[in-house]
Amino acid sequence: MPEGVFDAILFDMDGTLLDSSAVTKRVWRRWAIQHNRNAEDVIAMLHGRRAIDTLLALGLDPTEAEREANALNLQEESDMDGVIALPGAQQFLAMLPASRWAIVTSSTTVLAERRLHAAGLPIPGVLVTCEDVMEGKPSPQGFRSAALRLGVNILGCLVFEDSPAGIAAGHAAGAKVCGVGVAPEEDYWVEDYHGLSAEYFGTKIWIRSSS
Repeated sequence: MPEGVFDAILFDMDGTLLDSSAVTKRVWRRWAIQHNRNAEDVIAMLHGRRAIDTLLALGLDPTEAEREANALNLQEESDMDGVIALPGAQQFLAMLPASRWAIVTSSTTVLAERRLHAAGLPIPGVLVTCEDVMEGKPSPQGFRSAALRLGVNILGCLVFEDSPAGIAAGHAAGAKVCGVGVAPEEDYWVEDYHGLSAEYFGTKIWIRSSS
């Protein structure tokens, strides 16, 4: 469990604050079948990555990858069936000052806002999406951008992440990382947000755990 004092909290979204796996699997399994790909192999490549990065890794040329990524994003943007918040996420976010937390996601802005709304979670003042970066995770660009926009040093930030690409991005940025629902091999680890509390003192956030 994370315990400590931080300047700001940076969250991934999918798999970290909310569960959208049902939608993602539906949309990408359909794409894989249409393109004669092994659906499970394709799905295994998705987590924490931009759609275009997954498609490029599958061997599509840049023009085709961009076209297919746009189509896939539109499909995901229209499907919110099964999108739910992770246990305790809503309560934990409510404890954080609005000026001291952000989301850094590989989703589009529209998709991120729709999923947050569907899950009953607030949209932060700083939302860094795939449209805001030149390089997706595991590049640290997104987390560094979020810290800059919040006006804090990334070295004082705590990142909540659940994917290997996102965890690598948090470490590369220079932040402390708390794994969510993954093997406890990071600086910190939580199954979900139950038992976590946050208090704001001046310019610092004190994260505590009851277990």
